[in-house]
Amino acid sequence: MMNMIEEAIIYATLMHQGVVRKFGGNPYILHPLEVAQIISTMTDDEEIITAGILHDIVEDTDGTLEEINKRFGDRVAMLVNSESENKYPQEDESASWKKRKEESILVLKNSNDTGVQMLWLADKLSNIRSLAGIFSEKGDKVWDSLHQKDPDMHCWYYRSVAEATELKLNRTGAFKEFIKHINFIWPGTFDSVKTRYRKYKKVSLEGAHFLARGKKGDVYRYDDETVIKVFNDNNTYADVERELAHSRKAFVLGMPTVISFGIVDADGRYGAMYELMKSHTLSEMIAKSPGRVDVYAALMADLAHSIHSITVTDEDGFPRAYDRLREYIREGIDLCNSSLAEKCMDLINDLPQTNTLVHGDFHTGNVFLRDGEEPVLIDLDRLSSGHPIVEISDLYYFYVVLGENDPAVVEDFMGFSYDTSGEFMDAFLECYLDTQDKEKINDVKEKAAFICYIRAVHRICKNVSLSKEDEELIDVYTEKISKLADKLDGLTFN
Repeated sequence: MMNMIEEAIIYATLMHQGVVRKFGGNPYILHPLEVAQIISTMTDDEEIITAGILHDIVEDTDGTLEEINKRFGDRVAMLVNSESENKYPQEDESASWKKRKEESILVLKNSNDTGVQMLWLADKLSNIRSLAGIFSEKGDKVWDSLHQKDPDMHCWYYRSVAEATELKLNRTGAFKEFIKHINFIWPGTFDSVKTRYRKYKKVSLEGAHFLARGKKGDVYRYDDETVIKVFNDNNTYADVERELAHSRKAFVLGMPTVISFGIVDADGRYGAMYELMKSHTLSEMIAKSPGRVDVYAALMADLAHSIHSITVTDEDGFPRAYDRLREYIREGIDLCNSSLAEKCMDLINDLPQTNTLVHGDFHTGNVFLRDGEEPVLIDLDRLSSGHPIVEISDLYYFYVVLGENDPAVVEDFMGFSYDTSGEFMDAFLECYLDTQDKEKINDVKEKAAFICYIRAVHRICKNVSLSKEDEELIDVYTEKISKLADKLDGLTFN
């Protein structure tokens, strides 16, 4: 009786019969067999190896996922599906190339299955072996024969696969070979250290005390001396390294922060460890003593002044905060109201091109207070330069706008009540602006709210499909944006 792998070889050979590879003209079946062989150097799991043999069936033949599921089981079908692109038959392949690759990379980044990562790495290694061989003979002429003729786009794609598989597979020979081929075609893409074995220290979050949640990940108290930021599944080592580089640079510039002393494997996700003895987040302290919210708001205002007193240069390498706001408009409000989007863009473009440092994710969950010491910041991946209204709008988003329709969202995020959150925001603005003038404070609130509602529309538009509730909420936010856009003559404040 044939085993699963033998049956898959026969099935794939029949399905790919008569088809040849783009490079070299060899029978196509040699590619899936090579993918299976590469997988076998990383695991003896028959289902993953079988998926390697079958990975192009759905994408390139008349075979269906249902047939694979029936013949080889659920997991093999799931693995094959993870590698099967949406073809967009109504569009030219060259035109849809980037869209198809972006969608497929997202599948890889969001998967926790090591088998998916092995399958992807093996497939792309097989492809880049062929590409590197032809590139060594033809050089840049190789791109002329491909649907995507921009070599930088191919570099982005292969680099993205490497970044998404590095944590779990960097110790395999397949990963090391993959990096070497990338660096051969696009020299300098990866530091040579990436071609060596690397073993991250493994830590378990079991029993760790949850402290705070941010856009990029969660923060835990790991032990009495250490906290660890655990990054979301779709973050790569490049994201982690960028944040740590920003942290070091910010420390040199005078921002009160701590330097991570290592990247770890935290239950299969990247983690950055920080030495923070006897420290608590301000969110914890507000939750414990909500009657002292004005004290903590004053502390946050002083911290904001400290950040905004730092001037950066282009050489420091921080992005412009306004680029993030423009993205909110392009990928949000512009999709449903282009004329309003133009008004929004005009107001953003009128902001002065200041070199003021802004944190970009400034809230009490990212601020630690050590006993008898000054507060320190973590979560620095969104450091940028721009006007402080961007920072204030982030605060207003976290403490006010997120909870307007459901206060529990802010309460879950911050750990204290929505009423306390509003009190904090008011007290912060009084301290930051050094005024109790309600008119002046309300003016800044409106400018912050304008940016917040743009951000809220963008967040909803990122959903794969919009529910009726989503559409109704977009209408509410759009109306608010429209009224504020007509009212505001600028977004700056004194």
